[in-house]
Amino acid sequence: MPEVLKAPLVVEFPFTRSLGPVQSAFLTGLRERVVLGVRTGDGRTLVPPVEYDPVTAEEIRELVEVAPTGTVTTWAWNHAPRRGQPLDTPFAWVLVRLDGADTALLHALDAPGPDAVRTGMRVRIRWAGRRTGAVTDIACFEPYDGGPARPQGRSGAFADPVTGIVAPARLDYTCTPGRAQSAHLHALAERRTTGERCPSCRKVYVPPRGACPTCGVATTERVECGPRGTVTTFCVVNIKAKNLDIDVPYVYAHIALDGADLALHGRIGGIPYDQVRMGLRVEPVWTEGVRHPDHYRPTGEPDADYETYKELL
Repeated sequence: MPEVLKAPLVVEFPFTRSLGPVQSAFLTGLRERVVLGVRTGDGRTLVPPVEYDPVTAEEIRELVEVAPTGTVTTWAWNHAPRRGQPLDTPFAWVLVRLDGADTALLHALDAPGPDAVRTGMRVRIRWAGRRTGAVTDIACFEPYDGGPARPQGRSGAFADPVTGIVAPARLDYTCTPGRAQSAHLHALAERRTTGERCPSCRKVYVPPRGACPTCGVATTERVECGPRGTVTTFCVVNIKAKNLDIDVPYVYAHIALDGADLALHGRIGGIPYDQVRMGLRVEPVWTEGVRHPDHYRPTGEPDADYETYKELL
């Protein structure tokens, strides 16, 4: 049996969002070393602030400054910090109810070890040296022996308010395609395309999934398909992707390989984008050292009749 493959995979993108008046004031306040909450209709002060009361769903806009000191309400020790976390040495994740607030704020506590952390301990904010209007303007919390600090009396009105943020989103994980797709990838390395046939409905799935999505039974019979196929549907791409060295416009298509009952996707080349059409017969073009076809090009055959691929749209 072929080796089951695995490889590290990273999914990463910047998430850009605009801020409403409440979140704008909160993040701008952090930039100015001020912590703002919002007061609900029944007098509670919520930190971090939200725009709607979580109990009544009433819109709330009254901003209230709270102290940069507070009390730990609960905590958990992080013995192995990960990339992008607030501290690069072991620390505690803590929920801190700041003085003047009725809810707790999640952040990191810089402490020498778990024995130095307890529920009810007093802490204060350690501000970042460079602040930009983000929750990371709070570098972390640190132990504190004093009483409640005095707020500065700020109302929430600031010059040059923060109106939007860019939050990087990243997921690092190990991808294991499993038995069926590992065999498929091994075959691609030999410039062959394989699928698996369902023992019940007899459909051939490319790429194989290890089970028939219609019948729900395991698939083990390996079938070689293609290499030629038929364009079933397609789209014209007009926006250039980052780090992709392909000039726009170009065509991305669903391609039903000969012998397969499921269309796979691939780029169409070797033909002007406005000449690609449903029913176009294509074949793979391989690049040395690459495991999968670089693109598909026309074979020169007559177009396939619609009746032969209509069930694969």
